[in-house]
Amino acid sequence: MKLLKSVAIILITCVVIGSCRKVAVTGRRQLNLIPSSEMQSMSYTSYSQFLSQNKLSTNTAQVDMVKRCGLNIQRAVEAYMKQNKMESQLNGFKWEFNVVEDPTVNAWCMPGGKVVVYTGILPVAQDETGLAVVMGHEIAHAIANHGGERMSQGLVQQMGGVALSVAMRDKPAQTQALFNTAYGVGTNVGVMLPFSRMHESEADKMGLIFMAMAGYNPEAAVSFWERMSKKSGGAAPPEFLSTHPSDTRRISDLKKQMPEALKYYKK
Repeated sequence: MKLLKSVAIILITCVVIGSCRKVAVTGRRQLNLIPSSEMQSMSYTSYSQFLSQNKLSTNTAQVDMVKRCGLNIQRAVEAYMKQNKMESQLNGFKWEFNVVEDPTVNAWCMPGGKVVVYTGILPVAQDETGLAVVMGHEIAHAIANHGGERMSQGLVQQMGGVALSVAMRDKPAQTQALFNTAYGVGTNVGVMLPFSRMHESEADKMGLIFMAMAGYNPEAAVSFWERMSKKSGGAAPPEFLSTHPSDTRRISDLKKQMPEALKYYKK
């Protein structure tokens, strides 16, 4: 009952104050109370903090591959958004792709295109196409503004849907806590909290199209997620799996989405 009430409040707020945003590829309408500039500002601060606290990889081959793959997907995203007259959603983006020395099987992208790939996920990716599956998916979360949507929902639930500027003025600590909750920053800066199944499915679909437009075969996504499933081996799942549920339903959905993604793929 409480959950239904919260959802109703979010939908009413979205309709009344016109604070909905259209998600690329899926066309879903989402609550968006937070200006992108504010999300990006908080993101850039947290990203810099993370880089200062972690060791960047010195493996030239790995770093070059991540940056090359990231740039290819960046260009694909920019092309898609321009073609669909949504390029304004990329205003203020300061793309950056870094690799950190960490055996954790993980990767993430914060608002504004700030990406980190952990060395621990590279053996699972196997090659640049496998890496494109990871980066396409993570960048999709940022393009879809999933973190901002989650933070907006927090503003509605905890502060009645006030504007971010008002929330930051009246309750700065609580507002910062909302960002920390949305992105898992703070003591574990850069460790993304689990997204909802809906967000994951949306990022899967968007990621397939972005990697296909970037020149990577989207069919590699199926084998990548199969490898990730095997990686858990019945024990505690890798970090990437704990925040990105991998199951037969996900793989089945990817296969259903493949015909559409392949339309964007040019070798």
